[in-house]
This record gives sequence, C-alpha cells and structure tokens, in this order.
Amino acid sequence: MFDLISLSGQIKKRIAEERPRLYRMAYAWCCDPSLADDLAQEAISKGLQKAGQLREAERLQSWLYAILHNCWRSHLRRQRPDQPLNEEAFPCDDTPETINQRQQVVDRVRAAIKTLPLGQREVITLVDLNGFAYAEVARILDIPIGTVMSRLSRARQALLVALADVQQQPETSTRASLRRVK
Repeated sequence: MFDLISLSGQIKKRIAEERPRLYRMAYAWCCDPSLADDLAQEAISKGLQKAGQLREAERLQSWLYAILHNCWRSHLRRQRPDQPLNEEAFPCDDTPETINQRQQVVDRVRAAIKTLPLGQREVITLVDLNGFAYAEVARILDIPIGTVMSRLSRARQALLVALADVQQQPETSTRASLRRVK
C-alpha cells in the first residue's frame, strides 16, 4: 500500500516537472502564449487526476503529450465546431525582436513551422523538436505510423524549401546552431 502511494507521489511530481516541455509543445502548436499556458495547465490537471491510470511509468511523457493533444483538439472543436480549421487564426506575431543571428534563425524556423499544415506541424514538433519515436507519435496523435512518416517527410521537404536561404548563408555561428535533432 505504501509503495503504491509513494509511486503515485513520484508520478505526480514527474507530471508537474513536465510543465515547461508541455508549454513549449502547446506553444508550437497554437502560437499563443496564454493559450499554451492554459493547455499545459489543463494537461497537467488531467494527468494528475488520471495518474492512477498510467500503467507504465516510463511512458509518462508520451502519455502526457497525448493528453495535451486531446486538450488542443478539444480547444479547436470549441472554437469552431462546424467550420474547417483556419490555420491563420493562430498567428505567431508575438515573437521577441531578435538581437543576434541565432535568435533570427530560431524565428525563421518557427515561422516556417507555422506555415505547415496542422498535422505536419504536430508531427514535426513531436519528432524533431521533442525526440519522440514514430510509434510514440502515432500513439499520441492516434494515427497510423505510416501517416506519421508521410507527414514528417512532407513537413521536412517544406522546411527545406522555406529555409533554403538560411542554409546558403556563409559559415557563421548561426549555421552552427542549426542541427537536426533526430
């Protein structure tokens, strides 16, 4: 009994520690700091309420991202229940003014990711920015693994085209900051 209580306490602590990562992911999806904060908070709240349902503690992170994704989808449904998603409704106009080249590259990459269709954006942020395996992403988004792979391929091709000029810049510290995560 004490082991179960202790395990539950550890999981709750780990759930709370995931908040910054959940926020970053939510922000990547919605491009709105306050909405991202609300989504991360909602995901943590639901995760804490359902902590007893988590069967494999090592899958905590993907389980939380699945909850976050469900929160994000619920938000989208509440916004426009009968209309198709207008991806221009979530502008990223609050990016801070850049003060160095690295920040400029980060902003360009974020802008390029923002132009991707929602499905591609979700997949590329989960795989390339957060390092989830394809199978985990398929579980999080509740889609077939082949769909994950095709969306990821299309997203990467679109980013290559959108960021072609960034790759052609002379060797500077900015180029060193561009790296492929996975």
